[in-house]
Amino acid sequence: MKLLPGVFQAQKKNGEIYFRSSVTFRGRHISLGSFSSQEEAHSAYCAASRLLKSETFFLPDDYQSCELPFSKWVVLTNFKNNRLYIKTPIYLQSNYFEYYLSEEDVLLFDVDDLFYYSNHSIMRRGGHLFVADYGMQVNIASRYGIKNFAVVGRDYRFVNGNDHDYRYANIEILNSYHGVSRKAEVYPPVYVTKIHVNGDRIVGRYATDTEAAVAYNKAAEMLQAAGIPIRYTSNYIPELSAQEYRKMYDHLVLETRFREFISSLSDPS
Repeated sequence: MKLLPGVFQAQKKNGEIYFRSSVTFRGRHISLGSFSSQEEAHSAYCAASRLLKSETFFLPDDYQSCELPFSKWVVLTNFKNNRLYIKTPIYLQSNYFEYYLSEEDVLLFDVDDLFYYSNHSIMRRGGHLFVADYGMQVNIASRYGIKNFAVVGRDYRFVNGNDHDYRYANIEILNSYHGVSRKAEVYPPVYVTKIHVNGDRIVGRYATDTEAAVAYNKAAEMLQAAGIPIRYTSNYIPELSAQEYRKMYDHLVLETRFREFISSLSDPS
């Protein structure tokens, strides 16, 4: 069977036939995807060829629904306009880049992240953004100092209000540790430590987030020693040496009501 231009026949392990399409531009062979029929594959090839040969300056937003997948349209427009081939759906701007999860779902990143996202495809699942890294799903928020437990608006915020803008200057970390929150509009800063056991309980109020984080660890250990079965995640505080951590741990005073609660656990009567 003679195949249409730009189309290649392939076979799955189960023997099923399918078709692949590709185009060559500026000496680079670019795959356009897999298709169930050679007509679809050829249609994608034709759309890609028209784009690359056109004298019109097309952008990702100019995409019209066709057999050519939108992600490939982004790759080709970027390659044509910016003369840089990137296999993920990235479009370069002057000092940042756009990553297109879909036509409507566009993320912004600093150029410092270009190499990473050129080699890692982003997936959105359950409101979180992941990449596959060394066989694991990694939340991209961790690249920006955002902890897995963090809540937007409480633990971090997007300065310009755009939660799709992951440029470093747009991400402000408010609270770096488990159980710690900074009281808004209070100066000098006050950090409140809370821990969850039969509801949230205030452990104490501290001048630094480091003290508040150590207080959380201390409260968690006291609760577990009193028989509470909850497995709390301890705060890791790399800026403190073991000796500094122990000294702070020993000298921190927890709120009276919390200490009374611990006592009630040890002496139910």
